[in-house]
Amino acid sequence: MPVQPLAELIRFARLNSPFYADLYAGLPASAARLADLPVVPQAEFWQANTPRGNRLLTGPLEEAVVFKSGGTTGSPKFSFYSREEWREFTASFGAGLTDAGLRAGHRVADLFYAGDLYASYTFILDALHRSPVANVRLPIGGAAPLESTAQTLEQFEVEVVAGTPTTLCALADHLLASGREVPSVELLLFGGEGLYQDQQPLLHKVFPNARISSIGYAAVDAGLLGRPVPGPDTRVHRAFTPETVVEILDEHTGEPIDTEGVPGRVVVTDLRRRLMPVLRYPVGDRAEWTDVAAGRFRILGRAQEGVRVGPVSLYTEDVLDLVRAADPAGRVVGVQLVVRRWEGRDGLVMRLAHDGDAAGLPELAAAVTTGVHTARPLYPEAVTAGYVHPLTVTWVRPHELAVNPRTGKLIRVLDERPHDEAPHDGRTQS
Repeated sequence: MPVQPLAELIRFARLNSPFYADLYAGLPASAARLADLPVVPQAEFWQANTPRGNRLLTGPLEEAVVFKSGGTTGSPKFSFYSREEWREFTASFGAGLTDAGLRAGHRVADLFYAGDLYASYTFILDALHRSPVANVRLPIGGAAPLESTAQTLEQFEVEVVAGTPTTLCALADHLLASGREVPSVELLLFGGEGLYQDQQPLLHKVFPNARISSIGYAAVDAGLLGRPVPGPDTRVHRAFTPETVVEILDEHTGEPIDTEGVPGRVVVTDLRRRLMPVLRYPVGDRAEWTDVAAGRFRILGRAQEGVRVGPVSLYTEDVLDLVRAADPAGRVVGVQLVVRRWEGRDGLVMRLAHDGDAAGLPELAAAVTTGVHTARPLYPEAVTAGYVHPLTVTWVRPHELAVNPRTGKLIRVLDERPHDEAPHDGRTQS
C-alpha cells in the first residue's frame, strides 16, 4: 500500500470511521494538516475500538489480523491490521533490522512471546522473514523452557538472540548457573522494555562476544515509530519515513517541539493504515529530538497514558478504574504512579491520597492491590519470577502528591528510574 497524502487519509477517516467523524466534526472540510487535527483522546479511542459495535474501524471486520496490547483483562486493547497493512508494517520494520546489526546469513532466535493475541513473537518473525537480508529464523518463543532454548542456541550456533530484556536475562542467568557461555552470539536485540546498565554485565558474562542493540521502536497499537540508530545510546531512534510522521509535543501546551533536547510526549500518524486509522495518536512515551532534520530522537520513558514496570504494561486509566472499584466510599482523592528501580529490578509504588481519616486504610490498600493483581495477573507472575518488586501502596495527603510547578496539575506518572543510564527501545509489545 503506497503512502497516502495526509489530506486524503483525513478525508477517508472522516467519511468511513464514526469515531473520527465525531472527533473532526468541528473541523472545516478543508482540514489537511496535522496541525489542524486534535490529538486523539486515548480513552475515547479505546471505547470506540471494540470487537462488537466498533466505531473506529473504517469498514466491516471481514479480513484482518487482530492483536491485543497491554490493557487489563477486563478492558483489553485490540488492534486490527488488514493483510496488506501487516505485510507493509513488518516489511518496513524488517528493513530497520539492518540498522540494528542484522547481517546476511545470521541465525536468529526469536524469544518474544506468542499467544493470547499478543503480537511481538509473530511481528518479529514476520519482520525477519521480510527483511532485505537473508537470515535463518528459529521461532523458539519466550515461553519455551530455558534449558531447551539454551540447547537450541548451542546446537545451531545462533548469532542473534531477540527478546525482552527480562527473557534475555533469565536465559543468561540459567546459562551462568550451569557454567556455560554462548560465544557464537554476536548480537542481542532487545524490545518491549528498557534494558538497564545493571543488566548488561550478566548478559556479557554469558554472551561475551555480543553487541547489545534495540531491535527497533514499534507498538501494535501505534505501529511503526523508530528505526535503531547505531551508536552507544540505544535509546536513540530515527522516524520511519515516509511511512509515519512522529511528533514530539509539549506536555503542557500541546504544541509541536522543534528544538533538540526538549522533552515532550510522542504522537504518531501512520500514512498507510486505513482499516484502523492512526492520526496524531499518543504513543504513551516521552522523547526528545537529538537531530530534528534527520528525524532522530531519544526515548525518555513512559508518559502519562501508561507505565511499563519490567515486562508489565499498565494503562493509567485502567489503574484509576481499579482504584475506584476497590474504593466505593470514595476515600481515595488522588492517585499517582511512581516507578522506581533498585536491586536490579523495577518496582511500582501506588501513591494514594486519602481524605484524612486513617481508619481502614490498610484494608483498602490490600483491596487495591488485589484488584490490580486480578485484573493484570502478569504483574504478580512477574513478582513470583523475580522480575519486578511487589506492588507497594503508600498513603499520603493530597498536598504531598507531586504536581507540575508551572500549572499546578497533578503529575499522574513519575518515572524515577535512572533514564540517563537506561538504554530504552520503546515498545515492541508482548
